[in-house]
Amino acid sequence: MVSVIITTYNRRRFLREAVLSVLEQDYRDREVIVVDDGSTDGSHDEVGDLPVTYIRKENGGISSARNKGIETAGGAYIAFLDVDDLWKKKKLSTQMAQMADQDYVLSYTDEIWIRNGKRLNQRLRHKKYSGRIFEHCLPLCIISPSSAVIRREVFEDVGLFDESLPVCEDYDMWLRVTARYPVLFIERPLIVKRGGHEDQLSRQYAGMDRFRIEAIVKILKDPCLKDSMREKAVEELKRKCRIYANGAMRRDRVEEAQYYLSLVGDYEQCRPGFIKS
Repeated sequence: MVSVIITTYNRRRFLREAVLSVLEQDYRDREVIVVDDGSTDGSHDEVGDLPVTYIRKENGGISSARNKGIETAGGAYIAFLDVDDLWKKKKLSTQMAQMADQDYVLSYTDEIWIRNGKRLNQRLRHKKYSGRIFEHCLPLCIISPSSAVIRREVFEDVGLFDESLPVCEDYDMWLRVTARYPVLFIERPLIVKRGGHEDQLSRQYAGMDRFRIEAIVKILKDPCLKDSMREKAVEELKRKCRIYANGAMRRDRVEEAQYYLSLVGDYEQCRPGFIKS
């Protein structure tokens, strides 16, 4: 019923614990697929004795690894687990039961945040919602991939992860999903997100809002977007562009700043139903 996709790249120290947090779930109708995105640290040795499908591929980034897992998966539902995160007990059974009862195509859960071994409190801007949540997904990504369970046909509708985005690929995906579907938030912390390590993707890319801007520009071209959603997306695009341009100017990256300010101008007079080519 559920294909659980765990992606990894040179994260051997996290891999076994992540896999075991899935294998120890009480929900048994599932397969576990580990997609190794070209690791060189002997990751396979950590899980060679465990009942998982292990796929090794040439390094291509997190999106290509997730997409490989989706293409391989046999389940009617897809779930993800980033290798440095963990699932709490009953995570999968809780989501599957509530999705069946309420007929949602995607559910996600609350989270426990750990950074450098210490628990963090989430800020108000990380508040999570159920229903038609597109506008809540515009400021930042509020759905953690590790918490999401998604009906397989959603990917047939919205497409796979964008492999041109090195980060914020989840932000891009959830904009596409929430533009079309209501989603279910389960108000229980059923995953543990561990951060603070030096090889986190978010540490490798400064100014990550430029990738969110790219995702918003893309969703604005989507004909499925309702006028009310389009107006909210344009507002957020202009806000992000101005902030990013100001930062670029402070760092004497004048051409870059001018580009993002020109985007603001392009969408300044955006009307309902407008789609910029």
